[in-house]
Amino acid sequence: MIKKAGSIFFLGALFFANAQQQQSTDIETIEIQGKLFSTPYKSADQNITVITREDIARSPAKSIDEILQQVSGMDVRRRGANGVQSDIGFRGGSFEQVLLLLNGIRMNDSQTGHNTMNLPIDLEDVERIEIIKGPAARRFGQNAYAGAINVITRISPGKRVKVSAEGGDYETYGFGLNAQLGNEKFSNALQANTNASQGYMHNTDYELRNVFYQSKLNIKNGDLRLQAGFSEKKFGANGFYSSPKATEQYEETQASVVSLMHRQTFGKLNMNSNVYWRRGQDMYLFNREKPELYRNMHIGNNMGGEVNSSYQWGLGTTGLGVELRKEFLVSTNLGDRNRFVSQVFFEHHFSLLNKKLNISPGVSWANYSKEGNFFYPGLDVGYNFLPNHKIYGNIAKVHRIPTFTDLYYTSKTEQGNPDLIPESALYSEIGYQFQTKGLLLKASGFLRSTDDAIDWTKNSLQDPVWYARNIGNTEVKGIDLEASHQLLHWLKYTAGYTYLDNKLKGERSFDARYLLDNLKHQFIARLETRFLRNFSSELMYRYNERLNSGSYNLLDEKLSFVKKDFSVYVLVNNLTNTSYTETFGVMMPGRWFHVGFSYHINIK
Repeated sequence: MIKKAGSIFFLGALFFANAQQQQSTDIETIEIQGKLFSTPYKSADQNITVITREDIARSPAKSIDEILQQVSGMDVRRRGANGVQSDIGFRGGSFEQVLLLLNGIRMNDSQTGHNTMNLPIDLEDVERIEIIKGPAARRFGQNAYAGAINVITRISPGKRVKVSAEGGDYETYGFGLNAQLGNEKFSNALQANTNASQGYMHNTDYELRNVFYQSKLNIKNGDLRLQAGFSEKKFGANGFYSSPKATEQYEETQASVVSLMHRQTFGKLNMNSNVYWRRGQDMYLFNREKPELYRNMHIGNNMGGEVNSSYQWGLGTTGLGVELRKEFLVSTNLGDRNRFVSQVFFEHHFSLLNKKLNISPGVSWANYSKEGNFFYPGLDVGYNFLPNHKIYGNIAKVHRIPTFTDLYYTSKTEQGNPDLIPESALYSEIGYQFQTKGLLLKASGFLRSTDDAIDWTKNSLQDPVWYARNIGNTEVKGIDLEASHQLLHWLKYTAGYTYLDNKLKGERSFDARYLLDNLKHQFIARLETRFLRNFSSELMYRYNERLNSGSYNLLDEKLSFVKKDFSVYVLVNNLTNTSYTETFGVMMPGRWFHVGFSYHINIK
């Protein structure tokens, strides 16, 4: 019945569609923010997906992790909903193998990758998200093992205030405030959000709060940017960790970030630098009603700075960068831990044959005070053999240093391993891209061969303890297909498909927790329509088939009305009320209705 209703709805949308032209971001004009220099999207010789501001506004997603689920090749394993707790993976990789950046600042947590997505921003405050798949991400350094994500927030001149509110099933509610104040010389933005729910099943209630400030001061041929944010999450964690039978678990996490960034051009020399501090706090209770039974408290601080430069000369563009970082952790379980990280980055960009052939060799070196030295060499090649047609290839050596949880965590159900060896891989990809103003087609094949892969394992199904181990060598190979077509100015569709073949080399005599339970088949499709001048609709379909836990289909829908400074939406997640899990046997919500509005107030 629901499927029939959806079909009728979209037939009606097509019937009433008119020729009103809508403004949208031209993806070809976007500059992809690299570590050493930026590249226009159309000229990038890597597999990059950009989620634009318009994509976010129309999407039936409530949080950053949910909109990342709309990108093929990404494996987002949520516990709970609406951004409570999620693990982000790329192409069969674990949540420890993805680098997350906020406006170019590293947000990864040295304690554990489970806390990577604790960002102090709301989805509505994101300008765009740049997703770098494959070996080209190695230029960002540690944790960019399988891919990298850069979340870029909005700041612009003007004086205006935006207020928003929402409500939904399970006593869900949210309020938001976004204020912009400034001029072309000096701009400021402040946002604050709170969201809460009683939860979709026992002990899945949550309270989420974010506060984020950023400013931009234009200087001669450059700018200075300041950002400061705080995130707090309090949530019931029914079956999230330990065991599905642990129904009374509870967790509180906090994340803070402060950074100052400088960017300036001196003729042919570009300089970028920053200093930053990121703090993470994680408090876990095995039983929220009986905290004396088992309690963990972890407080981590990452402080660092970097200087990056690029110089244009006769033989191309040369980039050189240096980053220093100190990681501290104080934990009731993991003890007092710290390490110092030094990294040097070098890259050169050649442009030959009238800019049709682009070659970018590069290498980075990292020294970890406890683990030693590591080299990350890589090569990107792209060739535009016809107008709008391009082929590209990337190859790189990547490494990952174990987190403090991998090394030292101890409980009745987990045992860390201080003797872990850093994992490394040779990662390669070759692809084709066709792009015009209204059509984008991409196809690629990739191979990642990992040595000394790190995972949590059991000796047998009856063993209650997961052990951190180097499980051996693994090989991930697959294909990635993507298409986006603006058929008419009021009708657009996109589709993506990823196939993965993930194998452990040699005999397997254990049960692996993460690396060998990847998505084997993943298909994502989206239909966007605009009609009756002020209405728009987006229908999102996802098919996921996991290697060891079967498959499921999901359908989400968002209907929006926008007129001048006022907007309202109705959103339904899991329209067909599918029963499914994404990780660790945690049941995900069934059908969930949301309704919300926002209003802009322009200040003279």
